[in-house]
Amino acid sequence: MSDKQEWQNCVSGKSVLITGASRGIGAATARLFAAAGAKLGLAGRPSEPLSLLAAEIGATVIPCDVADYPQVEAAVHAMVAAHGRLDVLINNAGVIAPIAPIGRADPGDWGRQIDVNLKGVFHGMRAAIPVMQAAGGTILTVGSGAAYSALDSWSGYCASKAGAMMMTKAAHLEAGDTLRVLSLSPGTVATDMQAAIKSSGVNAVSQLDWSAHVPPEWPAKALLWMCSTDADAYRGAEVSLRDAEIRATLGLSG
Repeated sequence: MSDKQEWQNCVSGKSVLITGASRGIGAATARLFAAAGAKLGLAGRPSEPLSLLAAEIGATVIPCDVADYPQVEAAVHAMVAAHGRLDVLINNAGVIAPIAPIGRADPGDWGRQIDVNLKGVFHGMRAAIPVMQAAGGTILTVGSGAAYSALDSWSGYCASKAGAMMMTKAAHLEAGDTLRVLSLSPGTVATDMQAAIKSSGVNAVSQLDWSAHVPPEWPAKALLWMCSTDADAYRGAEVSLRDAEIRATLGLSG
């Protein structure tokens, strides 16, 4: 078996929990991991798209709002109860709203963004680390280049993604001897979130031509690769799909 074939099969038979899987990167990742033989749990607020996806790929829907810790903890324990263990957690759930200047942003909406994008990552790690640490496993977070550069009207998004990156570093420091903890910066991706960004007309990201965005299948493939030991050089750090070497490794072009 070639190295490429080996990493493409690295989640076969593994118990994998994905948050925010109803659309976009999460849905593409769920389809790819299902095709790779993973035993999937899709954690999210109940919706028709989530139910249809689960039925399509043979996954289990686990009702869960990542902003609420007891629900996240219950999702992790549901995977352990169903499969005896949790091998991979993918913290993917995220929101872009509110897109608004700090002086006009709705405090409730801004707080909800932090609850989902940052506290949701903490909740996933807090629930998963105690049950994964003994047997080992992988915790992945979908990050963003916004973690490193402030953008007009994205204060909550940039702050939450910067915090999530620091969560990755902290989790690696504390549990990296037994767990693989990594982040993915996918670049701009052709999803519903990107459509909302474009319609806002705010900051340079909204002005990008749609052709500049990569398909969600690209970050899905990166997340699969990150579950393999081939990505061990990035433990405690971030894989960027803007990196030409990473794209070449994954067989992606453009």
